Amino acid sequence: MDKNSFFWKMADGRIPPPACAKTLGLDFVEIDGERGTIETRFEARPEFLNPAGNVQGGFLAAMLDDTMGTALSATLDLEQFAPTVNLNVQFHRPARLGRLKGLGRVLMRGRETCHGSAEPLAKRQDRRDRHRHLRDSQNVGE
Repeated sequence: MDKNSFFWKMADGRIPPPACAKTLGLDFVEIDGERGTIETRFEARPEFLNPAGNVQGGFLAAMLDDTMGTALSATLDLEQFAPTVNLNVQFHRPARLGRLKGLGRVLMRGRETCHGSAEPLAKRQDRRDRHRHLRDSQNVGE
C-alpha cells in the first residue's frame, strides 16, 4: 500500500476522481487499506432509474464494481493498477433513488489475480454492525 498511489491521491482529494466515479456520485465513508476493506456511498439520480422506478441494474453493477475495485486499489503500491476482468452480479431486491452504500473487501490477493466482493448495505444497518461485518470477513480462512 502506497499513499502516493492513484487511489490514495483520489481518496485524499489531491487529484479528481474519474468521470465515471463522479457520474455515480462515489464517496468514501471508511477505508482500511491494510485490511483491504472499504465502505462507499453513491447517489442514485433520476437518470439511473428504469421504467419501474428502480435503479437500473447496470448502474448498480457499476457501483458494486467501484466498491470492490477501490477496496483492492487501496492496497496497491505506486504504479500498480488492477482492472476488473470478471464481474458477476446477482440482484436480490430493487434499489431506489437516493443514497446507496456498499461494502467492499479483498478476498484473495495474488501476484497476478485478485478476488474481491462487494455488497450493498441496507439503510437500517448501524455502524456497529458494519464494523462487526468488516472484522468477521477478515477471519475467513485463517
